[in-house]
Amino acid sequence: MKVYNVIMAGGGGTRFWPLSRQEVPKQLINLSGEDALINETINRIDSLAKKEDLFIVTNEKQVDALKDIVNDKCNFENILPEPSARNTAAAIGFAAFNIMKKHGDGVMCVYPADHYIKDEQGFENVLKKAIDVAKDNDKLVTIGITPTFPSTGYGYINFDKENCIGNDAYEVIEFVEKPNFEVAKSYVASNKYVWNSGMFVWKVSKILEDFKRYLPKVYDKLEELSKYLGTEKEADAIKRIYPTIPSISIDYGVMERSNDVVVVPGDFGWNDVGSWDSLGAIYPTDSEGNIKRGDFVTIDTSNSIIYSDDKLIATVGINDLIVVSTNDAVMVCRKDRAQDVKKIVDRLKEKDRHEYI
Repeated sequence: MKVYNVIMAGGGGTRFWPLSRQEVPKQLINLSGEDALINETINRIDSLAKKEDLFIVTNEKQVDALKDIVNDKCNFENILPEPSARNTAAAIGFAAFNIMKKHGDGVMCVYPADHYIKDEQGFENVLKKAIDVAKDNDKLVTIGITPTFPSTGYGYINFDKENCIGNDAYEVIEFVEKPNFEVAKSYVASNKYVWNSGMFVWKVSKILEDFKRYLPKVYDKLEELSKYLGTEKEADAIKRIYPTIPSISIDYGVMERSNDVVVVPGDFGWNDVGSWDSLGAIYPTDSEGNIKRGDFVTIDTSNSIIYSDDKLIATVGINDLIVVSTNDAVMVCRKDRAQDVKKIVDRLKEKDRHEYI
């Protein structure tokens, strides 16, 4: 059975403001010093499916920048533009209908565009297990990350260690929202929980069947839209129909409702690089616990993140801070408030300061 790669690249990356912006969000930025995050994602999955079988779902405002960055790594006709953000269920369903309409059934692997993975061979091995499970079973396979510490920033998946259906795939008992620290400690100690990575593997026919069962309103809109795919009316139909699709995540809409979900646990140095304080997954710290990129001078500075995109940053006597400078903005916050950087973007919207968004 043929394998298709689908990358979800429509996010705004608001927790990485001011570096991440609406038209050039986090996934299109070179955070690692090697390449843009989306290109790193493409590179590590290119052995699993052919180039012509790679699909990327993105915001229509990001299409031109995306094409410039991915260049010849993707066939441009497989870049699927969303005229408005309708959450992950719509994005995944949009890709599934495109694959089914153009190619027929197959195994569909879904990845976020902006994660960091250290052990790429280990990642590939886990994906191959998940693909085999999806080929041989009508299951929705999710990739779980073996937790390395009691994180309160990730969702968790509780799985039945006694119920293995083969190839290290285990029946999922429940999805759990981000816990507090004490609960997270108990999850890690139990060895019955993994982090929810947001990566999925399933047959195209299976996920469409479950959309029809659990998300009929989403399914009906996508089915209507699919009638125009490959025709001269496709672009107009997407602009007209897509914004009317109900907004719901794939987790809430399908994964938490289905009895056919299994998880393949993996440990391959994964981090979702969701905010400035997660850069420690990519960069080493100095002797004072700092992560420093760009042009900087630091004096008596510790446990801080200093990131300059264009100019010198000088710090004296600070600790536990994030300082980021771009050509048009400077952002300073405490490390323990890194998740709240997205509130800056919300405030800028309220004040109609869209030139900074």
